[in-house]
Amino acid sequence: MMEYLSENVEPEEGEMYEHYRLSVDPGQSPVRIDKFLANRIDNASRSRIQAAAEAGNILANETPVKANYKVKPNDEIRILMDYPRRELKIIPEEIPLNIVYEDDQVIVVNKQPGMVVHPGHGNYTGTLVNALAWYFKDLPLFNSEDPRPGLVHRIDKDTSGLLVVAKTERAKSKLALQFFEKTTERRYQALVWGSPNDDEGTITGNIGRSLKNRQVFTVFPEGDYGKHAVTHYKVLKRIGYVSMIECRLETGRTHQIRVHMKYINHPLFNDSTYGGDQILRGTTFSKYKQFVQNCFKLLPRQALHAKTLGFVHPTTGKKMLFDSELPEDMTTTIEKWENYIANRND
Repeated sequence: MMEYLSENVEPEEGEMYEHYRLSVDPGQSPVRIDKFLANRIDNASRSRIQAAAEAGNILANETPVKANYKVKPNDEIRILMDYPRRELKIIPEEIPLNIVYEDDQVIVVNKQPGMVVHPGHGNYTGTLVNALAWYFKDLPLFNSEDPRPGLVHRIDKDTSGLLVVAKTERAKSKLALQFFEKTTERRYQALVWGSPNDDEGTITGNIGRSLKNRQVFTVFPEGDYGKHAVTHYKVLKRIGYVSMIECRLETGRTHQIRVHMKYINHPLFNDSTYGGDQILRGTTFSKYKQFVQNCFKLLPRQALHAKTLGFVHPTTGKKMLFDSELPEDMTTTIEKWENYIANRND
């Protein structure tokens, strides 16, 4: 029996890994695991499978095995593979990086808003990967043939905040499994429209591409469409017509926080994709409308920041936890809202 789990290991567009889980039949004769998997997974060459084994991403009964491992009856097999590399050459570019932490295995970067994480349609230069390719041009992991060197998760172009990047294949393997198995800690802060009824809550609902517009995602509360997604939120501050919230991701789906908050009628402030760039709460006074428009100009993106990131170091086994300050565009906008509400109430 084989269960195909093509899970996203991060909350951004596109998937970075293929994940398969297989139960070996009771009557299976001994055979090399790379051959066994190549015969059962479509479009998976033995070289890709062997590369996964070398990276420690093939597990038999939760233990990493080599490509020559002989499968046994009733083995539980898991494999995590990079998607095939696309024909895209990475151009190293000298772009400033806000480096929070670095050692010989990993680097933690505080990404600025507006920066795409990796090259793709319409964004072939100026990305985080272009910057990393320059910064790590002497490392073997970073080569111009790999469009996603060291990446194990991503955040949206207009979302700011923390990302961990692997500097070795071993680190990439270990971190990828942590993101897939949801053992990392990721907390975001966001400014949303309105004031949620509860101080804390959990949003559960499958997320998939909209059937009406393939460019956006939506929640499918019932049925099999979309992928299971869970977001936990806590209200940090209520500021009149908007609120500051913290979100903790239990799963990592594309646009998860943005889609889930819209689903409960509290879209992220100035999120043009999900309706947050409209005046959704407040008065009809022209002075108020002008105030909101000024806030939109100050914060020309969705108000979302990946504030906290935690993971187990891939070689030392030590728990690593990083926190970042909110970027200036968010803090300035929050202050403007606080001043507006305070003066309104006087």
